[in-house]
Amino acid sequence: MPYFDAASAAPLHPVARQALLASLDEGWADPARLYREGRRARLLLDAAREAAADSVGCRPDELVFTPSGTRAVHAGISGSLAGRRRVGSRVVVSAVEHSSVLHAAESHAAAGGAVTEVPVGRTGAVDADGFAAALDSGDAGPAALACLQSANHEVGTEQPVAEVAEACRAAGVPLLVDAAQSLGWGPVEGGWSLLAASAHKWGGPAGVGLLAVRKGVRFAPQGPSDERESGRAPGFENLPAIVAAAASLRAVRAEAAAEGARLRALVDRIRARVPELVPDVEVVGDPVRRLPHLVTFSCLYVDGETLLHELDREGFSVSSGSSCTSSTLTPSHVLRAMGVLSEGNVRVSLPAGTAEEDVDRFLEVLPGVVAGVRERLGAPVTSPAVAPGPDSLVVDALGRRCPIPVIELAKVIGDVPVGGTVTVLADDAAARLDIPAWCEMRGQEYLGESPAAGGGVAYVVRRVS
Repeated sequence: MPYFDAASAAPLHPVARQALLASLDEGWADPARLYREGRRARLLLDAAREAAADSVGCRPDELVFTPSGTRAVHAGISGSLAGRRRVGSRVVVSAVEHSSVLHAAESHAAAGGAVTEVPVGRTGAVDADGFAAALDSGDAGPAALACLQSANHEVGTEQPVAEVAEACRAAGVPLLVDAAQSLGWGPVEGGWSLLAASAHKWGGPAGVGLLAVRKGVRFAPQGPSDERESGRAPGFENLPAIVAAAASLRAVRAEAAAEGARLRALVDRIRARVPELVPDVEVVGDPVRRLPHLVTFSCLYVDGETLLHELDREGFSVSSGSSCTSSTLTPSHVLRAMGVLSEGNVRVSLPAGTAEEDVDRFLEVLPGVVAGVRERLGAPVTSPAVAPGPDSLVVDALGRRCPIPVIELAKVIGDVPVGGTVTVLADDAAARLDIPAWCEMRGQEYLGESPAAGGGVAYVVRRVS
């Protein structure tokens, strides 16, 4: 069964498995002890730290291992903000950061701090000049910390980290980079101050993160601490997992150039063929500045959860940022920030070793799966014909989840004359993103929204063609 969700968790690398099994026999003792078994464990821990630091591009004494990538992010943000409390309490983040960063920012704001969110364009990238402008103190006070991911976890877009790092250096603001998605493909360029990552993203075992803090960066670890990991990650180290994480990072980096080129060619095939094979599809993310193994696309008139279940039945494991695959009714914050279609969203992220035949079969299966889901939802099959009718229509889709409001809009847009309007009443938050996205894809004019008298929101669309 082809596994196409490496962005969530990559399969365990063979080197990680070998290192894990070997260190279970050699690395079980306390590396803080001076007897023989403890010294042996300390040697393993020091070697793993040196190997990981070499891959990150920092000094070994700048890097600590944490119980997860999320813990690394949280420790990095809280420690940096505490170390710079005399400077200010404002943190600057991009609108598409991983939830671990955004949750830490929300917690900081709830405690009285300030958060500035930098918007992104339709490709998912921040503008470096816009990010630099957000560092200026203004009325919100001076920035104490900036956070920018190296590459987006949902659409694969790479961020201009080097340019932003230079702007942060000029402003005297440390930059924390969440490198979870990109570190397996290469070091993060630029003068970053802090870096966090997670081993299960590159084929290491779950439960190991790393946090690098450059010398000279003011940092005050928060919460109870002990003598381990420089006081930044208290508790007994999971040494076998740490050894496996460092070994697999070195292994995947040795393979990255060749495997990245091979997977990029497969992703290019998906990016090109999906719009040809499936009508009404939007491929999102930057087509050039992106991770080599990841592609995301959204299908109009499709229930994302059903689509993923149907692909799973066909033998393909993929994921989504669509609201229909979440326990909430809100669309992905990444897709929302980009202003792109969220319904029927599919993220394909290929693990190392993915066979061309599996990609070809995915492209063979996808059109029929999408068509079947659309048929069950009653989606329009052809573009609406020109037909005279009333100047305006109202579609009541209250209580119905996307993509149903968009499907109902598509069914009736041809019933009003060119210049006429259709008002869609909906209370699913995804409609706020998907109706404007539908208008852009179908060449219609989105006029805006207003509160509906009976509850929900009224979205107004003018027919252009």
